[in-house]
Amino acid sequence: MCGITGMVTWQEDVARYQADLKRMQAVLSNRGPDQQGMYQDTHCAMAHTRLAVIDVERGKQPMTRQTATETYTLVYNGELYNTPELREELQKEGAVFTTHCDTEVVLQAYLHWGAACTERFNGIFAFAVWEQQAQRLFLARDRIGVKPLFYAEIPGGLVFASEIKALLQHPAVPHTIDKHGIAQILLLGPGRSAGCGVFQTIKEVKRAHCGYATETGISLAPYWKLQAKPHTDNMEQTIEQVRELVKDAATRQMVSDVPIGTFLSGGLDSSLLSSLANQVLKKRGEVLHTFSVDYKDNDRYFQKSHFQPNSDPDYIRAMMDYLQCQHHWTVLDTPQLAAALIPAMQARDLPGMVDVDSSLYLFCGAIKEQVTVALSGECADELFGGYPWYRDPNIRERDGFPWAQSTDYRMQFLREEFAEQIDGAVFVSQAYQETIQQADTLPEDSPLERRMRQMMLLNLDWFMQTLLDRKDRMSMANALEVRVPFCDYRIAEYLYNVPWEMKEYKGYEKGLLRAAMQDYLPEKVLWRKKSPYPKTHNPNYLQAVRAMLAAILQDPKAPLFQLVKREAIEQLLLQPSGVQWYGQLMAYPQTIAYFVQMNAWLQAYDVKIVE
Repeated sequence: MCGITGMVTWQEDVARYQADLKRMQAVLSNRGPDQQGMYQDTHCAMAHTRLAVIDVERGKQPMTRQTATETYTLVYNGELYNTPELREELQKEGAVFTTHCDTEVVLQAYLHWGAACTERFNGIFAFAVWEQQAQRLFLARDRIGVKPLFYAEIPGGLVFASEIKALLQHPAVPHTIDKHGIAQILLLGPGRSAGCGVFQTIKEVKRAHCGYATETGISLAPYWKLQAKPHTDNMEQTIEQVRELVKDAATRQMVSDVPIGTFLSGGLDSSLLSSLANQVLKKRGEVLHTFSVDYKDNDRYFQKSHFQPNSDPDYIRAMMDYLQCQHHWTVLDTPQLAAALIPAMQARDLPGMVDVDSSLYLFCGAIKEQVTVALSGECADELFGGYPWYRDPNIRERDGFPWAQSTDYRMQFLREEFAEQIDGAVFVSQAYQETIQQADTLPEDSPLERRMRQMMLLNLDWFMQTLLDRKDRMSMANALEVRVPFCDYRIAEYLYNVPWEMKEYKGYEKGLLRAAMQDYLPEKVLWRKKSPYPKTHNPNYLQAVRAMLAAILQDPKAPLFQLVKREAIEQLLLQPSGVQWYGQLMAYPQTIAYFVQMNAWLQAYDVKIVE
């Protein structure tokens, strides 16, 4: 796992930007503190910061290989989980390997198969390959969008990087946002449209896209999409297939030359992965290290709700007994949580999921003290239909993003000059409609099955991307590699076509997953009702973020008020709102914290607003 960055200047010598490249590399150092490398020829320069996980000694980047007619140089961030099969196939085609790392497999695959190599990869990745003789740059990103890759076209060239902050180090990338960027932050945030980098000239390579940048421009296209097919397996066969897919994904992702552990919340997904990881490590004669996060006095202030019916510690202890693992508790207090809002924003490069981000930022720092790689249960809910908006017919049939039904409320904060330019309802509706129209369906699909395909794509392209952004930035800011086995594209492909009645086996959320994996968990955990990522219930957190926003109100130069109305912020502090900003994870305290992050972002990133 790494940070990658680089630039191409077709009409001038790239050497004049060497100092800029060093700054771009430096701001990515948290992603890869173990090694740094650079490559430069006349028109292309690339830099790499490495977190060494496989073949620590010989996997250095940028990596160059030559054929009789071309010189190829690669910078790569990610992990391939079908490396052994690809290596064997490439060796049969004459490839000679000098390392054991997947980096060389990616490069040799590109040498032999070109852009089509992406279709053979099972993994999480973002990479760039420079072809020196052809003078073209190839960019690619994994199917699900686990690893990030941003770019910006500049006069006579292009720059790319793992994170927005690196692009902003280049003098030709302006720190500007226009009304489209404002709408992303105020109306969709912390989500954002696929391919959008919020800043005026910054874009993101969309998930499952690849293509070439040449002197005439950049052209990216999808190499994979979810396709609707008839589901011919019966229930027993479906359960067996899910079991094998999940087991295989988890086992493949246990490969590491450095210490590895698992997140453990006591919920179904993390508990299941911990159980599977435990089996692998037992065969190696090793003890599994598991990690959980909680908040000071949460036992005192916890209140049951529809979304969070019970707290985690009892279930974590049940898993500790079941696994006989080495467990590590991280307990956060309000001052830490509030103080980390700004570093978490800087890790994401945008206002984010506030304390949901900052808690993970702190938690990953604690995990890194013990291991370098961890498995996490992200994305099971999106694929298996675990969220309330899959299961509640009233929410399910409602137009618009089910986790963000707050457009009118959000518009109240926007300054009049921007509100006149932005039709919030139309902007959000268009984003929603563009996604659901891309959902592949079958003519024989019932209205329910058609809607479920739409819901899965909505989650894959929106809510899940927000969570994957969070997991990547907060973990890599602490040089921790987090793997997400449920993001195996084979699981997504299969589940896209499993009928809803099978997914909701016996009326349980993620009933199919529970049935498939019932031999791997104690009953108490196996049938536990879904509970979201833990957050603080301590009222002093609300007091802390209110004080932070009140201080911004007292600052006559606060950049926040370039975008939002001062009176709307005053009203927010005076009168609690029952509107959820972004699903159940972002309620009133988190809405306040979002504006705190927004102000800090505008200031720290020197954001300029243009027409």
